[in-house]
Amino acid sequence: MVEDYQLNVIEVAQRIRDRQLSPETLVRSLLSRIDALDETLRAWVTINREEVLTTARQKERDLDVGNKAGILHGVPVGLKDIFYSAGMKTTACSRIFADFVPEYDATSVVKLKEAGAIILGKAVTTEFATADPSPTRNPWNRAHTPGGSSSGSAVAVAVGMVPAALGSQTGGSTCRPAAYNGIVGLKPTYGRISRYGVIPVSWSLDTVGILVRTVDDAAVMLQAMAGHDVKDPGSSTQAVPDYLAQMKEFDRAPRIGVLRDFFFDESGQEVRNHTESMVQKLAQAGAAVEETRLPRSFATAHSCQRIVMNVECAAYHQEFFSSRADEYGPKLRASIEMGMLVPGVEYLQAQRLRREFRRDMIDLAKRFDVLLTPTTPEIAPRDLNTTGDARFQAPWTSSGLPTVTIPTGLSQAGLPLAVQLAALPFEEGKLLAAARWCEAVCGAGLGPPDFS
Repeated sequence: MVEDYQLNVIEVAQRIRDRQLSPETLVRSLLSRIDALDETLRAWVTINREEVLTTARQKERDLDVGNKAGILHGVPVGLKDIFYSAGMKTTACSRIFADFVPEYDATSVVKLKEAGAIILGKAVTTEFATADPSPTRNPWNRAHTPGGSSSGSAVAVAVGMVPAALGSQTGGSTCRPAAYNGIVGLKPTYGRISRYGVIPVSWSLDTVGILVRTVDDAAVMLQAMAGHDVKDPGSSTQAVPDYLAQMKEFDRAPRIGVLRDFFFDESGQEVRNHTESMVQKLAQAGAAVEETRLPRSFATAHSCQRIVMNVECAAYHQEFFSSRADEYGPKLRASIEMGMLVPGVEYLQAQRLRREFRRDMIDLAKRFDVLLTPTTPEIAPRDLNTTGDARFQAPWTSSGLPTVTIPTGLSQAGLPLAVQLAALPFEEGKLLAAARWCEAVCGAGLGPPDFS
């Protein structure tokens, strides 16, 4: 029998609407799951249990009196601990914000609540969503990194502590931990989801990320949060389509452009062989697969992303850093110091080159439904002093194109493997349709064996 905590977002929402599952019963199941596992995995920072249970009971009463149910009615969602939530600590897992309690919700949190979601709590992030590793452990093997910076969000979803969680991505902070933990991670187009009320790393790179167990769940979560926000200067005015309807429209074998240069060249043998086998499997199932090449502007993509991230990170932290530098972790401190040393001319050149790269990647993506790469060069490293290698995500974050990672199998060491798909800006419906098709072909729904 499937336990309540094993249900995905769409299953939870449907059962609650059909009165087959009580929101309070579900929340109690998740809290019991957290009690049993979190001392070992350390995925959570803050959970206001009584408030969560009170909200769950209210969701039940809303159904009793016939109030309209949103698409996420009664669905518990975790927040990476950089998302403002009124009355609940938002610490960014840093001593700098250790006692910070926002007075308002981030726009993404407002939209989740409007869709009926229950905010379960705050999940662990690396400090200020950067590179210093968090205490969270990988449920597949606790000697290996869970990835970052959305480490707690990814682990909580992977082991059934919550059906969905929000992350963020400035380099590879959503898709990489998703891959390392065997779940689905979606990084939408830059500007698709408001960042208002999200503690920034880099204003021109940061993207709200979605961590779930199925592609359909990613679509529902995106539907709830997408849209323009006047409070976010980077928010897009593009209309929000019906993503599930678009997925039905594009429900066919996709045209896939395979990017072997760089991505295959920089992968370890096992990842390279596995990705090749997945490409062959997709082709045999009917996908039109064609090898393609990266544009020349890709050569500067990583350096430009690092320059922009470090400078904007330094700008955000300048005031705190001037008096509390010793309270920052060593990797974040180094990034801030590097950002402070970058000349303005170099920063502007990096932004100019980013625009050229985005244009070239859009031209490339126009030729296919999706582009395919391995998600990470290797499986999750056996090293708790790192969050892993973000090189395979950073170019997509820098160009702003949407990406999704889906689990596709296990390594010889029993750790998750994944592929990454990318598409044109604001074509998440087509991207998710292709991802769902690939998800069905690869058939690799994964769950950590010790925590199933």
